[in-house]
Amino acid sequence: MQPNSKNSALKFVILLGTVSLCADATYEGARSITGAYLSVLGASGTVVGLVAGLGELIGYGLRLLVGYISDKLRKYWGITTLGYFLNTAVVPMLSLAGSWQIAAGLMIAERTGKAIRTPPRDVLLSHAAQRVGRGFAFGLHEALDQIGAVMGPLAVAAVLYFQGEYRSGFAILIVPALLGLTILLIAQRIYPNPRDFEEETADFLKGEGLPPTFWIYLGAVALIAAGYADFPLIAYHFERKAIASGNTIPLFYALAMGIDALAAVIFGRLFDRAGLYILMLAAFISSLFAPLIFLGNSNLSLLGMALWGIGMGAQESILKAAIAGMVPADRRGSAYGIFQAGYGFFWFLGSLVMGILYDLSINSLVVFSLVMQLGSIPLLWLARKALI
Repeated sequence: MQPNSKNSALKFVILLGTVSLCADATYEGARSITGAYLSVLGASGTVVGLVAGLGELIGYGLRLLVGYISDKLRKYWGITTLGYFLNTAVVPMLSLAGSWQIAAGLMIAERTGKAIRTPPRDVLLSHAAQRVGRGFAFGLHEALDQIGAVMGPLAVAAVLYFQGEYRSGFAILIVPALLGLTILLIAQRIYPNPRDFEEETADFLKGEGLPPTFWIYLGAVALIAAGYADFPLIAYHFERKAIASGNTIPLFYALAMGIDALAAVIFGRLFDRAGLYILMLAAFISSLFAPLIFLGNSNLSLLGMALWGIGMGAQESILKAAIAGMVPADRRGSAYGIFQAGYGFFWFLGSLVMGILYDLSINSLVVFSLVMQLGSIPLLWLARKALI
């Protein structure tokens, strides 16, 4: 088999996806109990909120710098490996934390690791994606990622059920952490130069700096992120309006995550055939989650969560896949860093606005969400025209 064949590229995508599955099982498993763990260690609610917020701020903001450094050094594998090691190796160490200060430091270190590994990892994935289909590659990666995000918390829940101690829950996560790092090293050894998967950059992508199309596209992404309600706000609404009980709210989320994984693959395949048209369709479909969830009854809210999951699947696959087709390989690290930092910033800003609007008027929240997401469609149209 040729090293740059389609089958070889697909195997590389699956290997990277399996690494992400293990990593997600590790840190999502931990994140399912870190808030309660900090409380047991004596942290206040303010500290829990501050640690979570600071971790996400670092997790997205640092990607801007990491993406730039990745392009400058061309050490995509090395930086990716460093990030995954920090992202997962610190998680089992939480079982040894003797104070909330140490636990908080490890939690922030985990978010820092994710920030370090994400932009260069996406560059590596983008090379193989050019061979098997950008949408399919990123969609398959997202599906595997979400499988890990479900498996981790379930494993921790099982350990807590039998052991009843948070430290045991963190300790068991050393298994997926070590497995993921092992697979990562194997992938690096088998595919030392993933750039070989990609053919010569098209003429229209050559030139200095990032193309204007990317900035138009980033504007659309910012609107999508700003208009997307975070699940904690949705869960808060379910509890407050008695739409779902404390026992059933996780089931709503599990449904959305399952649909997320399925939608990532389906919409990824469709993206390879129809390009940004599919992202426009996904933006329209997912925009309807807000009125269904925040204005509907239990049945409509369930449908709304399904649409919310479709949107998440599209965002985690198509959004990244599109960048690989509009930015040359040697500037993709910077592009992914800017994209992810911008996405995280506007998600945070939108979540803040929607939280405030929820207390003032739920109708206003729904209107804001709809306007932001539907407003992305004209910009996506402009980005598509610029690519032709």
